[in-house]
Amino acid sequence: MAQLKLLCFFALFLTVTHLFITGVQSSATFTMVNKCQQTIWPGLLSNAGIAPLSTTGFVLQKGESKTINVPSSWGGRFWARTHCTEDSTGKFTCATGDCGSGKLECNGGNAAPPATLAEFTLDGSGGMDFFDVSLVDGYNLPMLVVPQGGSGNNCTSTGCVVDLNGACPSELKVTSVGGENVACKSACEAFRQDEYCCAGAYNSPSICKPSSYSMLFKKACPSAYSFAYDDKTSTFTCTGANYLITFCPSPNTSQKSSSTGGQNQNEEPEDNNQSNNNVPSTINGSMVYDGAWDVSSASSTTCMHVLRSPAMAGSIAFLTGIWQLRHLF
Repeated sequence: MAQLKLLCFFALFLTVTHLFITGVQSSATFTMVNKCQQTIWPGLLSNAGIAPLSTTGFVLQKGESKTINVPSSWGGRFWARTHCTEDSTGKFTCATGDCGSGKLECNGGNAAPPATLAEFTLDGSGGMDFFDVSLVDGYNLPMLVVPQGGSGNNCTSTGCVVDLNGACPSELKVTSVGGENVACKSACEAFRQDEYCCAGAYNSPSICKPSSYSMLFKKACPSAYSFAYDDKTSTFTCTGANYLITFCPSPNTSQKSSSTGGQNQNEEPEDNNQSNNNVPSTINGSMVYDGAWDVSSASSTTCMHVLRSPAMAGSIAFLTGIWQLRHLF
């Protein structure tokens, strides 16, 4: 019995310690998956005044994925660079989404438009995460953002799963050296006029209205930002979520919940052939961690009895108090 008490206390201690440490170091994980038929080079940029992440750019071969930890209160954007090359001097450049660093890492460089963007502000107003997929700077690849295990009335997936490069008007098209349609500019980028950019005299939501070009984007991708003042239908919120960002998701995706009681738009179905161990398993959108202890029902009952003892209750209160205090500092 004494050994079981010790085991129960140790399990509790590890759990609370894990919560404390992970709460300080990381508030979310972002998993990026490349389902395109080509290699892509994701870029990452933190908002002004926010420290850069551990990586600001990397390569994802077809079918690969990568998970990164993101600290609390982080804000920034993710995108994919395409058709990248390195010249004889080692300078790295991309046909779309280039960040101007001349290297694989963007090092604070932003995506050159046109590029499909996933934008995040974590732990914002009310402790909620705010996120969107934006075509305001144009489009280069389909993208889907799916919250994993979060909660909230508007905690649902968003993105643009349609290939807009083929349907792009000729005046907005960006083509590669070989003549391939690789991106679609926004009207603002293409024409540099205030009415398309919501600038100057048009810098107001009551004056700047959707253009025929932004409406083309909106019709194809209803949940994505199509112009600067497209907030009402394009901003999503979650609490306590991790995020799966899929480049080139299948357009015929099913709709299912990523969290109990919620429904996602265009959620990417689970790929049972995904071999990368960095992608966390989920059941009904909740995180499942491999290697958890398997405790028999008899042991569980005994542990619950032990945890109800006054000494153990005091220990629980102490450890829980420490964990909660980290939110104050």
